[in-house]
Amino acid sequence: MRILVTGGAGFIGSSLVEYYQNRAEIVVLDNLRSGHRSNLEALEHRFIEGCVTDAVVVQEAIEGVDLVFHLAAMVSVPESMKDPETCVNINIQGLLNILTAARDAKVRKLVLAGSSAVYGDNPVVPKTEDMPPAPKSPYAITKLDGEFYSEMFRREMGLETASLRFFNVFGPGQDPNSPYAAAVPIFMRRALAGEPITIYGNGEQTRDFVYVKDVVAALAHVAGSPGLQGTYNVGYGEGMTINHLAARIIDLVGSSSPLEYEPERVGDLKHSVACVQNLLATGFRYVSSFDEGLLDTLKHLRPNC
Repeated sequence: MRILVTGGAGFIGSSLVEYYQNRAEIVVLDNLRSGHRSNLEALEHRFIEGCVTDAVVVQEAIEGVDLVFHLAAMVSVPESMKDPETCVNINIQGLLNILTAARDAKVRKLVLAGSSAVYGDNPVVPKTEDMPPAPKSPYAITKLDGEFYSEMFRREMGLETASLRFFNVFGPGQDPNSPYAAAVPIFMRRALAGEPITIYGNGEQTRDFVYVKDVVAALAHVAGSPGLQGTYNVGYGEGMTINHLAARIIDLVGSSSPLEYEPERVGDLKHSVACVQNLLATGFRYVSSFDEGLLDTLKHLRPNC
């Protein structure tokens, strides 16, 4: 079996490449816009440096591939607010290139990395896949568009597709110094250094933090289940406030870092917790937990601080 992982040098993508070691021949397509070659060190793969917006490069990458995992995207909500045109080019035109090439190459299945951002500030929690979307940012809008395009290619063009709406993914290998970094690695790095932890807004916004090992397990499960299609939430179904997350990390590290509050950021959501019953109904089972993920992330970061 040969798989293609677009965005494979990124945090989630490289974790997926690691999972498929000795399970498949792996092709990685990445322009290193937010990923790093160092994430793929010691992992067997064929690397193609290029962007999904380049249709010729995409066709080369997909040749002979059985499964496609499309993770390449502009991943920053704030960046998408500042530069919506680039966001649309990467997240929509790039996806269309991937879908078209996958259809022409008769790929067995394409799995799209979606986002919980499509729910916006709908006050209903937990978020269910059938609730009306309310995206607040260009990033979220393009992720929702991507689901519709994937479904169209499945329905009209015979390409089997599925979309996974990731909630707040964290784990080892998530760069705390990156402009795309998420709360867990940033809070952990600052706690280890005894530096103030910055929280945007009042900290009472809730998030469903899910360990990257379970996200990868969900991707592999959906890709490896013939006939499984549609859109599924990927989270733990448990909400945690940002204040509580910071307190958990400070306690785990044994830090005295103070909390500092800044105005909330444009495009940020208030509450985001997944309903995961649809995913569990497919036979998927978690391989890890939030607590295990937090400990593994700390073990990864502590030697570097």
